[in-house]
Order: sequence, then structure tokens, then C-alpha cells
Amino acid sequence: MAADTLLERITDYANRPNPYPLYAELREAGPVVPQADGSYLIGTYHEITALLHDPRISADPRSRGETMHEPPFLRLDDPEHHRLRTLAMRPFGPPHSPGRIDAMRGEIARITEELLAAFDAGRQVDIVDDFAYPLPVSVICRLLGVPREDEPLFRAWSDAVVASADVTPGEDSTERDRTGEQARIEMGQYLVDLAEQRRGRPSDDMLSAFVNEPDPALRLSRAELAETAVLLLIAGHETTVNLITNGVLTLLRHPGHLEQLRREPGLLPQAVEELLRYEPPVHMRERIPLADMDVAGTTIPQGTPVVLVLASGNRDPKRFQDPDRFDPTRPDNQHLGFGSGIHLCYGAPLARIEAQAALGALIPRLGTARLVQDPPPYRQNAMLRGPRHLPIHI
Repeated sequence: MAADTLLERITDYANRPNPYPLYAELREAGPVVPQADGSYLIGTYHEITALLHDPRISADPRSRGETMHEPPFLRLDDPEHHRLRTLAMRPFGPPHSPGRIDAMRGEIARITEELLAAFDAGRQVDIVDDFAYPLPVSVICRLLGVPREDEPLFRAWSDAVVASADVTPGEDSTERDRTGEQARIEMGQYLVDLAEQRRGRPSDDMLSAFVNEPDPALRLSRAELAETAVLLLIAGHETTVNLITNGVLTLLRHPGHLEQLRREPGLLPQAVEELLRYEPPVHMRERIPLADMDVAGTTIPQGTPVVLVLASGNRDPKRFQDPDRFDPTRPDNQHLGFGSGIHLCYGAPLARIEAQAALGALIPRLGTARLVQDPPPYRQNAMLRGPRHLPIHI
């Protein structure tokens, strides 16, 4: 087939279970592949990495003329992106030192065990609905300081927001979009109101840290606080659900490595990094050139959508030896599972800890587990690729 239909084929739901042959076709077609819809696809590791670090390329959809409210900071460019990201990261603790997320390890382990307590041998469970989906919602609610009795609210809001980004091609998504936007507004309002209750009466949670910042120059506005708290919930949730679910699916497809990790649990952090390369939670990111750019000999015009296929870069044989092989002991694994550059995933540290805790607790229970359906049913979303359900018999 023609290379200029690659994006159409990658986003075709029929290819969701296995887009990797299309990614190989993309890399073979060249570092930069123009598409019939006017966009450009890039699927080679070194070109993707260079562009993720290039200030001439924008994450802000307004740079191509879209009109919208102020985007969340992950869709902004520096210097505004840097200001908001720095303020949002402060409650996590200083970079490269133990902080609030590390302190959550015990709580994450407890939530994990609570969820796994319902996994009785001899029955069927859905790894998504029964485990990978509720875990990050509970963790982030505890991190933000949401009372436990209100956690069901966040599951309902999160359902609505995630569903609004997961639309079937050809479907009228107007009502779903409206419901998702309303859920975002309600969630943001709730979090701001909860933070205000902590003003002057702080607890050991992130909302308290945000609202009781002593330096006026370092405080988030009410709107920024709402957007940042919602972003933490949604971004952290999306990546973690896919990372855990893809991880379980991959290990059940590779029983030898599953047994290896059962015998050598110390390999788990390295195995999670390999899962981020081999079956990443985020497959693509769109960027916009702020000026005409030459990329590997191809001129990409200003304002033209550029789709960086991160998951293709993760399988680039020019960067990774035997890239289609899952290897939990792979060295030098500088994958693109969380992106790179200034927009490196905001929730990455938390997602790593959650995935390690979740898989570490699950692996001993997967000895006789089998997949009920392979491939499982996938979500519609091609950018945030992962199974919608993963039924297994344990």
C-alpha cells in the first residue's frame, strides 16, 4: 500500500491489536513520511528524539490557529510551560531526591493488596476493570488528599473524561465530549474547593501543599490549580492503566520471562522499563513546527501537523538491538515510553512506582493464569493504546 496512507491505517481500529508491522513499514518508508491528509509521520528514534528537544516545534494546538481556552501545561510551550510545570512539581519534592511519591510506596502497596484480595483462584477476573483501572484513581486521590468516601466521584468523572477521548470512528461524539468536559469542570471545582478547606489548616497532601505555598510568586492561581490537579489525575491515570495492563498481557504471552521475574523479583524495575519500550502506554504525540523545518532532508512547512510515532521509535533497529524481542534484562534502555525533552510525562515517576508495585504483587498470582481472549478487545484510541478489557482465568 502507499506510504501516504500509513496514518489512516495506523488509526484504523482493525490494526489496534498489532500496529507494529505498520510501524516497521513507516521506518522503511523514510524518517519523514508525508500523509494524504497533509500531516507528516516520523517513526525513527533519532529523529523523534531530536524533535522532542527542538524549541522550533510546538505542543500548543493554538500554534496552528486553533481557538481554545488556555490549554493544560503539557500542551504549552516554554516559558509558560516551564513556569507551570515547575510549580506543579514542587509538592512532589526536590528533583533527584526522595519525595512525596516515594513516601507513597507503602500506601500504593496497601491499595494493591486490597484490590488483589478479591482475586480468588479458579475464577475469571478483568485486569482492567478489577485492578489496573481502580488502582491509579485510588492512588492519586490519596496523593491529592481526597477523602475516601469521595473516591467514587473521581471514578465516575474519570470514566467520563477517558470515554470522551475514546470515540468510535464515525460515531457522533458530541454528547460524549460534552459529558467529558462537564466532568473536567466538576472535578476541577471540587478539587479547588477541597484545597480551599485546607488553606491555613494543611494536611500531608498535595492540595494542602499547593494552597499553602508561602511564596506568592510560587502560588498557582485558582484556575491553574484546578487544571493542574485534573491533569495529574487524568495523565497519571491514563499512562498507568495501559502500562499495567500491557505489562500483564506481555508477561502472559511470555511465560518464560514471567517465571524469570517470579524467581528474580529484583529484575522488576528493569522489566518495567522494557515494557515501556516494548508495549508503551503512549504511542503517538502531535507537534506543530513554528517555522519551516528541514528534517532528514524533508522540508516540513510551518503549522503543519507532525505526528511523532513514539512506539515506532521504540522498535527502531538503528537504536535497539533485536527490537521486536521482549527482554526484561535489556541494557541501555533509553526508550520513548514517556516521551522526552521538556514534555517528559508529568506522571512518569508515579506510574513507574505503581507499575512495579502492581506487577510485583500480581506476578506470584499468575503462575497458572491464562488469557481468556488473545488479542483482547482494545480501546479505540490509537495514541493511548491499551486493552479495554483483559479477562484472565486465575
